[in-house]
Amino acid sequence: MGHPIKHFITITNHRHKVIANCARAGILWQGLRHDLSKYSPTEFIPGAKYYQGNRSPNEKERELYGSSVAWMHHKGRNRHHYEYWNDYNPKTKQIENVEMPTRFLIEMFCDRVAASKIYNGKNYTDAHPYEYFLRVKGKRRMHEKTEAMLEKLLVMLRDEGEEKTFAYIRRMKK
Repeated sequence: MGHPIKHFITITNHRHKVIANCARAGILWQGLRHDLSKYSPTEFIPGAKYYQGNRSPNEKERELYGSSVAWMHHKGRNRHHYEYWNDYNPKTKQIENVEMPTRFLIEMFCDRVAASKIYNGKNYTDAHPYEYFLRVKGKRRMHEKTEAMLEKLLVMLRDEGEEKTFAYIRRMKK
């Protein structure tokens, strides 16, 4: 196994940042349960094996094998990932994106901010989560309303900072 201790420290630091963000957003209980599946053998072992410290180990696993078993396990158990929100539409007979409930969209925002801080370290700016979002924007990967609200929050973070954005989130969830 590659770096089990470094991986454990990284995912735990990430969880703690998400918990703090979720508390600021008014969804502390969700934050406390955030990403617990990362400690399961299905996710932890590949995470340690492909640990790099500057990006998700799932990306390395995907490069080597064309897919990531750890990611497929993770996205199927964690509703704060837009990939979880796909279902078969009996009218179109296709798998389609489903709009995320607000509380999971907020957790996704909290997660993205925390991940950007972990992976960018001292170079982090409030623009990083938005720049990461631009990799998927408009590619029909998430429901259009989910994408629009996430973009609104990330632009607000980029342009107006964390304090104003988290205050807005606390008001919107009511």
